[in-house]
Amino acid sequence: MGQSLYTYRDVSQDIREFFPATLELVLYAAIFNAIGAITLGVLAGRHAGKWPDHITRILSYVSVAVPSFVFAIIFQLLFSYYFSIFPSYGRLSDGIAPPPTITGLITVDSLITGNLNTFVDALKHLILPSLSLALGMMGQEARITRSSIVENSRKDFIVNMESHGISERKIMFKYLLKPSLIPTISVMGLDIAGTLANAFLVETIFNWPGFSKYGVNVMLRKDLNGIVGVVMMVGLTFAVINLIVDIFVAYLDPRIRYSMGGK
Repeated sequence: MGQSLYTYRDVSQDIREFFPATLELVLYAAIFNAIGAITLGVLAGRHAGKWPDHITRILSYVSVAVPSFVFAIIFQLLFSYYFSIFPSYGRLSDGIAPPPTITGLITVDSLITGNLNTFVDALKHLILPSLSLALGMMGQEARITRSSIVENSRKDFIVNMESHGISERKIMFKYLLKPSLIPTISVMGLDIAGTLANAFLVETIFNWPGFSKYGVNVMLRKDLNGIVGVVMMVGLTFAVINLIVDIFVAYLDPRIRYSMGGK
């Protein structure tokens, strides 16, 4: 892909170095986001119109209104500066040697090589930036999950189960949650792919040597080769994540599998 005017190296080499760092960050953000959004959405949907729903609505509005970099600054001040619980920058602490590069994801490579100390240290560095990114997505997806649960709970097949005395817990987690997660999963996939390209402010705050920060730097320096490489990787990521989302949605919705001739 040519030489970068920003790093004076091959763009492909830059992508191999910077992309895994952001990918690891976004993967952990996706995990935190999925746990938080689905939990809040289910809680609000099961108690629609009651105090858990009102609290979840307020938290969701705050999450949607406040940008991710604001959460990043707040977390850094609270948990790194005042309480010194988590590190404030980088992927590893000073004096901790990175594991041999296998996937480029430090936590995964540490587990593969059996280096638990490096894994714990890398995980501590990941928590604050990944939570900052996750909170930026969590509110919208929690609201979508809540609305979908409330809408599906009024459908005939759910009302029929309730009339036959099936427990509320069984209806929720066996029959109601699956179809209610379809719109959430679709939006979640787009958010995750978008975060890969839009995480530059969070990466800058935590001095994270990632792909998104690299993308902004090559754009500011009008590095055409670097820009082409970044755009290509972002487009490829969107395509792969959309494919994964389609497969997962087909698993959740049997109507899609049957229409495609699957079993």
